[in-house]
Amino acid sequence: MHELAFVFSGFAVGLVVGLTGVGGGSLMTPLLIFVFGVKPHLAIGTDLLFAAFTKIGGTVGLARSRLVDWRIVGQVASGSIPASLITLYVLHRLGVTLLLTAFATLYKVLHGKAAPASIAADLLGRATRARHWAQPVLFGAVIGSLVTITSVGAGAIGVIVLMLLYPALPLPRIVAADIAHAVPLTLVAGLGHASIGSVDWSLLVLLLAGSLPGIWVGSHLMRKVPERVIRSLLSMLLAYAGVRLISI
Repeated sequence: MHELAFVFSGFAVGLVVGLTGVGGGSLMTPLLIFVFGVKPHLAIGTDLLFAAFTKIGGTVGLARSRLVDWRIVGQVASGSIPASLITLYVLHRLGVTLLLTAFATLYKVLHGKAAPASIAADLLGRATRARHWAQPVLFGAVIGSLVTITSVGAGAIGVIVLMLLYPALPLPRIVAADIAHAVPLTLVAGLGHASIGSVDWSLLVLLLAGSLPGIWVGSHLMRKVPERVIRSLLSMLLAYAGVRLISI
């Protein structure tokens, strides 16, 4: 019975990740620990590899649709992947940031207006450039350290960072870049956990059996569902992730 529950949970989280980029750590890790009773060190290690393989599936589809801005992925990854040394106290500060950004995202849903197509096309090139080249690297380092310790951050905090660094970038491209960036980061961190025996491989297989089709469905829906709906869902997920981080 638990096997089916794991597969269904994997599908649900994969669907959410495909739609918003959020959910790998902020949803799956608490689910494994508090609902299924998995030991925390196994939940974190397993979830990291779960996120890596799940988001590989999502990245392939998004890359084929040319939604992934690889320059952004490379900039953030250049800071996140080497970042193994971290500080835990930032969890509380980032939790507050997630809550504030969740409200800002919801506000944009209610009051934001889409730019005309001609203007949007002209601004896309500039939207992929951060104010300073070092900003993505530094923020990436923070994400990398948090993900390695908690498995939370590749999606939830990654979306926040990309929204702050590239505010003019369309939401589908932010989600796509976030999913693509999470692949090498969670893979590196997950393999590190696997080397010390903190991965439940049989559990990982069950979760992936549900998540791979789930993220495929979510990625396709993201291109069809109105952005206002995705932003509303994203704001709720960010608020949830913020509460989880503050309560750690």
